[in-house]
Amino acid sequence: MKTGTRDKLRTVSTPTVATALFKRGFRVQAIQDVHPLSPDQPTLVGEAFTLRYMPAREDLNTLDVFRDRSHPQRKAIEDCPPGAVMVMDSRKDARAASAGAILVTRLMKRGVAGVVTDGGFRDSAEIAALGFPAYHHRPSAPTNLTLHQAIDINVPIGCGDAPVFPGDVILGDKDGVIVIPAHLADEIAAEAVEMTAYEDFVAERVHAGQGIFGLYPATDPKSLEDFAEWRKKNNR
Repeated sequence: MKTGTRDKLRTVSTPTVATALFKRGFRVQAIQDVHPLSPDQPTLVGEAFTLRYMPAREDLNTLDVFRDRSHPQRKAIEDCPPGAVMVMDSRKDARAASAGAILVTRLMKRGVAGVVTDGGFRDSAEIAALGFPAYHHRPSAPTNLTLHQAIDINVPIGCGDAPVFPGDVILGDKDGVIVIPAHLADEIAAEAVEMTAYEDFVAERVHAGQGIFGLYPATDPKSLEDFAEWRKKNNR
């Protein structure tokens, strides 16, 4: 990402970014069925660092595996770069936890931007209280060892049916999480800022009682003239 792209993305919404991506033919970039653990958590922006789980094989997935410092789950927690977003492919299965409060706290203390799983977290109330951007499908009590086996770090994954490549840009807000292909992040951010300005103008007009024909989308040239005046007046 160019300098300033991260700040731009913090000012726009996932629906707006979804529209910008759709214009370019991207239809499956929204991570499905993930939700913020806290309604008050900050907007999530960062480059993806991934962890992939597979179905656990019992003889290879015992408590003893955590003695190994190269265990993929533990290693990913310590290797995820500051400012990045850890994104976990948990097979859309929340019956076992992708992680818990201790591991998520470690990510936060290391300066990671946030964490997303299409499975679930244990200790979800504790994680929600951290003020750290975290998204999952639903709370999960059991350890991941019961069903999942961490297998790959920083490889292409599927998370909630969305393709996530290492370095892709993740945006999460109260509506959900969307994945921006890395090579498009700067232009998507710039376009989304412009779209947001127009949407704010439209919202103000609709609240004032104006109809949407010609306004949204802006098929009436008068709408664009009014928008230009609104931008100047509101320093947008």
